[in-house]
Amino acid sequence: MSTALRLILRWLATVLVVLVVFWQLDQARIWEVLRTISPLILVPVAVLTFVQVAVSAWRWRFTLSRLRLSLPLAQAIREYYLATFLNQILPGGVVGDVNRAWRSGLETGQRLIAVHGVAIERLSGQVILALVVAISLTGLMVSGAMQIPVARTHSHQLGLWIAAGLVAVFLIVWFVRSGGRVAAYASTLARHMRLALWQWPAFPLQLLSSCLVLASYLAVFLVLAVSAGFVTGAGDLLLWAALGSFLLLSMVIPVTIAGWGVREGAAAVLWPMAGLPAEQGVAISVGYGVVVLISSLPGLVVLVRKPGISR
Repeated sequence: MSTALRLILRWLATVLVVLVVFWQLDQARIWEVLRTISPLILVPVAVLTFVQVAVSAWRWRFTLSRLRLSLPLAQAIREYYLATFLNQILPGGVVGDVNRAWRSGLETGQRLIAVHGVAIERLSGQVILALVVAISLTGLMVSGAMQIPVARTHSHQLGLWIAAGLVAVFLIVWFVRSGGRVAAYASTLARHMRLALWQWPAFPLQLLSSCLVLASYLAVFLVLAVSAGFVTGAGDLLLWAALGSFLLLSMVIPVTIAGWGVREGAAAVLWPMAGLPAEQGVAISVGYGVVVLISSLPGLVVLVRKPGISR
Protein backbone atom coordinates (compact mmCIF):
# COMPACT_ATOMS: atom_id res chain seq x y z
CA MET A 1 0.00 0.00 0.00
CA SER A 2 1.44 3.37 -1.01
CA THR A 3 2.11 6.13 1.49
CA ALA A 4 -0.45 8.40 -0.17
CA LEU A 5 -3.14 5.71 0.02
CA ARG A 6 -2.37 5.05 3.70
CA LEU A 7 -2.67 8.77 4.41
CA ILE A 8 -6.00 8.97 2.58
CA LEU A 9 -7.32 5.95 4.48
CA ARG A 10 -6.20 7.46 7.80
CA TRP A 11 -7.98 10.71 6.95
CA LEU A 12 -11.12 8.79 5.98
CA ALA A 13 -10.98 6.84 9.25
CA THR A 14 -10.57 10.10 11.17
CA VAL A 15 -13.58 11.67 9.44
CA LEU A 16 -15.60 8.50 10.07
CA VAL A 17 -14.84 8.60 13.81
CA VAL A 18 -15.90 12.26 14.00
CA LEU A 19 -19.11 11.52 12.10
CA VAL A 20 -19.93 8.62 14.44
CA VAL A 21 -19.56 10.95 17.43
CA PHE A 22 -21.81 13.53 15.73
CA TRP A 23 -24.36 10.85 14.88
CA GLN A 24 -24.65 9.86 18.54
CA LEU A 25 -25.40 13.44 19.64
CA ASP A 26 -27.70 16.34 18.79
CA GLN A 27 -26.06 17.79 15.67
CA ALA A 28 -28.24 20.91 15.68
CA ARG A 29 -27.07 21.76 19.17
CA ILE A 30 -23.42 21.26 18.21
CA TRP A 31 -23.74 23.61 15.23
CA GLU A 32 -25.58 26.12 17.40
CA VAL A 33 -22.61 26.27 19.76
CA LEU A 34 -20.13 26.55 16.88
CA ARG A 35 -22.07 29.48 15.40
CA THR A 36 -21.70 31.42 18.66
CA ILE A 37 -17.90 31.38 18.40
CA SER A 38 -16.65 34.61 16.82
CA PRO A 39 -14.04 34.37 14.03
CA LEU A 40 -12.26 37.25 15.79
CA ILE A 41 -10.86 34.77 18.30
CA LEU A 42 -8.33 33.83 15.63
CA VAL A 43 -6.40 36.97 16.62
CA PRO A 44 -5.73 36.01 20.27
CA VAL A 45 -5.31 32.38 19.22
CA ALA A 46 -2.59 33.38 16.72
CA VAL A 47 -0.82 35.36 19.46
CA LEU A 48 -1.10 32.47 21.92
CA THR A 49 0.14 30.02 19.31
CA PHE A 50 3.18 32.19 18.56
CA VAL A 51 4.01 32.32 22.27
CA GLN A 52 3.49 28.56 22.45
CA VAL A 53 5.80 27.89 19.49
CA ALA A 54 8.42 30.39 20.65
CA VAL A 55 8.62 28.92 24.16
CA SER A 56 8.58 25.36 22.78
CA ALA A 57 11.38 26.25 20.36
CA TRP A 58 13.38 27.78 23.20
CA ARG A 59 12.85 24.60 25.25
CA TRP A 60 14.08 22.49 22.33
CA ARG A 61 17.09 24.77 21.81
CA PHE A 62 17.89 24.65 25.53
CA THR A 63 17.61 20.84 25.56
CA LEU A 64 20.02 20.56 22.63
CA SER A 65 22.44 22.98 24.28
CA ARG A 66 22.56 20.71 27.33
CA LEU A 67 23.57 17.93 24.92
CA ARG A 68 26.30 20.12 23.37
CA LEU A 69 24.43 20.98 20.17
CA SER A 70 23.72 24.58 19.12
CA LEU A 71 20.60 25.78 17.31
CA PRO A 72 19.70 29.42 16.53
CA LEU A 73 16.39 30.46 18.09
CA ALA A 74 14.96 31.81 14.81
CA GLN A 75 15.67 28.49 13.10
CA ALA A 76 14.18 26.59 16.04
CA ILE A 77 10.97 28.64 15.75
CA ARG A 78 10.74 27.97 12.00
CA GLU A 79 11.32 24.25 12.49
CA TYR A 80 8.77 24.11 15.30
CA TYR A 81 6.12 25.81 13.18
CA LEU A 82 6.83 23.30 10.42
CA ALA A 83 6.56 20.39 12.87
CA THR A 84 3.30 21.77 14.26
CA PHE A 85 1.80 22.04 10.78
CA LEU A 86 2.89 18.53 9.78
CA ASN A 87 1.45 17.12 13.01
CA GLN A 88 -1.90 18.67 12.02
CA ILE A 89 -2.12 17.01 8.61
CA LEU A 90 -0.24 13.72 8.96
CA PRO A 91 -1.16 10.58 10.95
CA GLY A 92 -0.09 9.99 14.52
CA GLY A 93 0.54 13.57 15.61
CA VAL A 94 4.30 13.01 15.88
CA VAL A 95 5.47 12.96 12.25
CA GLY A 96 6.35 16.65 12.46
CA ASP A 97 8.56 15.99 15.49
CA VAL A 98 10.22 13.04 13.75
CA ASN A 99 10.90 15.30 10.78
CA ARG A 100 12.26 17.98 13.13
CA ALA A 101 14.68 15.47 14.67
CA TRP A 102 15.68 14.14 11.23
CA ARG A 103 16.39 17.62 9.81
CA SER A 104 18.38 18.59 12.89
CA GLY A 105 20.38 15.36 12.85
CA LEU A 106 21.10 15.61 9.13
CA GLU A 107 22.35 19.17 9.50
CA THR A 108 24.53 18.61 12.55
CA GLY A 109 25.64 15.04 11.84
CA GLN A 110 24.65 14.09 15.42
CA ARG A 111 21.52 12.08 14.69
CA LEU A 112 21.22 10.27 18.02
CA ILE A 113 21.59 13.49 20.00
CA ALA A 114 19.11 15.23 17.67
CA VAL A 115 16.54 12.47 18.24
CA HIS A 116 17.08 12.52 21.99
CA GLY A 117 16.82 16.31 22.01
CA VAL A 118 13.35 16.21 20.48
CA ALA A 119 12.25 13.22 22.57
CA ILE A 120 13.37 14.77 25.87
CA GLU A 121 11.87 18.14 24.99
CA ARG A 122 8.50 16.53 24.23
CA LEU A 123 8.77 14.31 27.33
CA SER A 124 9.18 17.42 29.47
CA GLY A 125 5.83 18.71 28.20
CA GLN A 126 4.05 15.37 28.57
CA VAL A 127 5.19 14.96 32.18
CA ILE A 128 3.72 18.35 33.09
CA LEU A 129 0.49 17.54 31.22
CA ALA A 130 0.13 14.23 33.06
CA LEU A 131 0.74 15.99 36.39
CA VAL A 132 -1.88 18.68 35.64
CA VAL A 133 -4.40 16.02 34.55
CA ALA A 134 -3.81 14.07 37.78
CA ILE A 135 -4.27 17.20 39.89
CA SER A 136 -7.37 18.22 37.91
CA LEU A 137 -8.95 14.79 38.19
CA THR A 138 -8.29 14.64 41.92
CA GLY A 139 -9.69 18.13 42.46
CA LEU A 140 -12.85 17.44 40.44
CA MET A 141 -13.51 14.13 42.20
CA VAL A 142 -12.91 15.58 45.69
CA SER A 143 -15.16 18.56 44.97
CA GLY A 144 -17.84 16.35 43.45
CA ALA A 145 -17.75 18.27 40.17
CA MET A 146 -17.11 15.04 38.26
CA GLN A 147 -18.49 11.58 38.86
CA ILE A 148 -16.30 8.72 37.66
CA PRO A 149 -18.35 5.62 36.82
CA VAL A 150 -16.98 2.52 38.52
CA ALA A 151 -16.48 -0.33 36.08
CA ARG A 152 -17.50 -3.78 37.19
CA THR A 153 -15.06 -6.62 36.98
CA HIS A 154 -15.96 -9.29 34.44
CA SER A 155 -14.41 -12.69 33.93
CA HIS A 156 -13.34 -11.90 30.38
CA GLN A 157 -10.95 -9.25 31.77
CA LEU A 158 -8.71 -12.11 32.83
CA GLY A 159 -7.81 -12.54 29.17
CA LEU A 160 -6.66 -8.93 28.99
CA TRP A 161 -4.40 -9.41 32.00
CA ILE A 162 -2.96 -12.58 30.49
CA ALA A 163 -2.28 -10.76 27.20
CA ALA A 164 -0.61 -7.90 29.06
CA GLY A 165 1.53 -10.40 30.96
CA LEU A 166 2.62 -12.12 27.76
CA VAL A 167 3.60 -8.77 26.24
CA ALA A 168 5.64 -7.96 29.35
CA VAL A 169 7.39 -11.35 29.19
CA PHE A 170 8.15 -10.82 25.50
CA LEU A 171 9.69 -7.41 26.20
CA ILE A 172 11.82 -8.80 29.03
CA VAL A 173 13.07 -11.70 26.89
CA TRP A 174 13.81 -9.32 23.99
CA PHE A 175 15.73 -7.00 26.30
CA VAL A 176 17.80 -9.87 27.73
CA ARG A 177 18.58 -11.37 24.31
CA SER A 178 19.52 -7.98 22.89
CA GLY A 179 22.19 -7.82 25.54
CA GLY A 180 24.77 -5.08 25.36
CA ARG A 181 23.23 -3.09 22.51
CA VAL A 182 20.05 -2.22 24.39
CA ALA A 183 21.95 -1.70 27.64
CA ALA A 184 24.39 0.67 25.94
CA TYR A 185 21.58 2.65 24.31
CA ALA A 186 19.61 2.81 27.56
CA SER A 187 22.73 4.09 29.31
CA THR A 188 23.21 6.81 26.68
CA LEU A 189 19.57 7.86 26.83
CA ALA A 190 19.65 7.97 30.63
CA ARG A 191 22.78 10.14 30.56
CA HIS A 192 21.19 12.54 28.06
CA MET A 193 18.00 12.75 30.14
CA ARG A 194 20.04 13.47 33.24
CA LEU A 195 21.92 16.28 31.48
CA ALA A 196 18.94 17.86 29.70
CA LEU A 197 16.11 17.24 32.13
CA TRP A 198 17.09 16.44 35.70
CA GLN A 199 20.33 18.25 36.49
CA TRP A 200 20.46 21.80 37.80
CA PRO A 201 19.53 24.23 36.30
CA ALA A 202 17.85 22.14 33.59
CA PHE A 203 14.99 20.85 35.73
CA PRO A 204 13.46 24.21 36.85
CA LEU A 205 13.88 25.69 33.36
CA GLN A 206 12.29 22.67 31.71
CA LEU A 207 9.49 22.79 34.30
CA LEU A 208 8.82 26.50 33.82
CA SER A 209 8.89 26.40 30.01
CA SER A 210 6.63 23.32 29.88
CA CYS A 211 4.15 24.99 32.25
CA LEU A 212 4.07 28.04 29.96
CA VAL A 213 3.51 25.86 26.89
CA LEU A 214 0.68 23.96 28.57
CA ALA A 215 -0.86 27.23 29.78
CA SER A 216 -0.90 28.50 26.18
CA TYR A 217 -2.67 25.33 24.99
CA LEU A 218 -5.29 25.65 27.72
CA ALA A 219 -5.66 29.38 27.03
CA VAL A 220 -6.64 28.63 23.42
CA PHE A 221 -9.24 26.18 24.70
CA LEU A 222 -10.57 28.71 27.21
CA VAL A 223 -10.77 31.47 24.58
CA LEU A 224 -13.18 29.24 22.67
CA ALA A 225 -15.22 28.47 25.80
CA VAL A 226 -15.42 32.16 26.74
CA SER A 227 -16.43 33.11 23.20
CA ALA A 228 -19.25 30.55 23.34
CA GLY A 229 -20.43 31.98 26.68
CA PHE A 230 -19.65 28.92 28.79
CA VAL A 231 -17.20 30.61 31.16
CA THR A 232 -18.72 33.32 33.33
CA GLY A 233 -16.81 32.97 36.60
CA ALA A 234 -13.79 31.53 38.36
CA GLY A 235 -15.55 28.21 38.98
CA ASP A 236 -16.36 27.78 35.30
CA LEU A 237 -12.81 28.76 34.39
CA LEU A 238 -11.26 26.08 36.60
CA LEU A 239 -13.73 23.42 35.46
CA TRP A 240 -13.19 24.10 31.76
CA ALA A 241 -9.42 24.31 32.20
CA ALA A 242 -9.47 20.90 33.89
CA LEU A 243 -11.63 19.41 31.12
CA GLY A 244 -9.34 21.00 28.53
CA SER A 245 -6.34 19.25 30.07
CA PHE A 246 -8.16 15.92 29.70
CA LEU A 247 -8.74 16.62 26.00
CA LEU A 248 -5.08 17.51 25.51
CA LEU A 249 -4.12 14.19 27.07
CA SER A 250 -6.51 12.32 24.77
CA MET A 251 -4.80 13.90 21.75
CA VAL A 252 -1.51 12.25 22.75
CA ILE A 253 -2.97 8.90 21.60
CA PRO A 254 -1.46 8.49 18.08
CA VAL A 255 -4.48 6.94 16.36
CA THR A 256 -6.04 9.57 14.11
CA ILE A 257 -4.99 12.81 12.42
CA ALA A 258 -4.10 15.51 15.00
CA GLY A 259 -6.32 13.89 17.61
CA TRP A 260 -9.52 14.37 15.60
CA GLY A 261 -12.19 11.90 16.62
CA VAL A 262 -10.37 10.78 19.75
CA ARG A 263 -10.65 14.31 21.15
CA GLU A 264 -14.36 14.61 20.26
CA GLY A 265 -15.09 11.14 21.61
CA ALA A 266 -13.36 12.01 24.88
CA ALA A 267 -15.39 15.22 25.10
CA ALA A 268 -18.64 13.31 24.53
CA VAL A 269 -17.78 11.08 27.51
CA LEU A 270 -16.21 13.64 29.88
CA TRP A 271 -18.69 16.51 29.69
CA PRO A 272 -21.72 14.53 30.96
CA MET A 273 -19.51 13.24 33.81
CA ALA A 274 -19.03 16.91 34.80
CA GLY A 275 -22.78 17.59 34.53
CA LEU A 276 -22.50 19.42 31.21
CA PRO A 277 -24.09 18.64 27.82
CA ALA A 278 -21.89 16.45 25.64
CA GLU A 279 -22.67 18.72 22.69
CA GLN A 280 -20.88 21.61 24.39
CA GLY A 281 -17.67 19.64 24.77
CA VAL A 282 -17.78 18.23 21.24
CA ALA A 283 -18.46 21.66 19.71
CA ILE A 284 -15.58 23.31 21.59
CA SER A 285 -13.38 20.34 20.69
CA VAL A 286 -14.17 20.79 16.99
CA GLY A 287 -13.55 24.52 17.25
CA TYR A 288 -10.24 23.83 18.96
CA GLY A 289 -9.12 21.56 16.15
CA VAL A 290 -10.04 24.13 13.50
CA VAL A 291 -8.31 27.13 15.12
CA VAL A 292 -5.17 25.11 15.91
CA LEU A 293 -4.97 24.00 12.28
CA ILE A 294 -5.36 27.58 11.06
CA SER A 295 -2.77 28.89 13.52
CA SER A 296 -0.26 26.28 12.32
CA LEU A 297 -0.32 27.59 8.72
CA PRO A 298 2.97 29.53 9.11
CA GLY A 299 4.50 26.05 9.06
CA LEU A 300 3.19 25.64 5.52
CA VAL A 301 5.10 28.81 4.56
CA VAL A 302 8.26 27.29 6.04
CA LEU A 303 7.66 24.08 4.10
CA VAL A 304 7.21 25.95 0.81
CA ARG A 305 10.15 28.31 1.28
CA LYS A 306 12.61 25.91 2.89
CA PRO A 307 11.70 22.35 1.89
CA GLY A 308 15.22 21.10 2.52
CA ILE A 309 17.58 21.50 5.45
CA SER A 310 17.86 25.09 6.54
CA ARG A 311 21.40 26.38 6.86
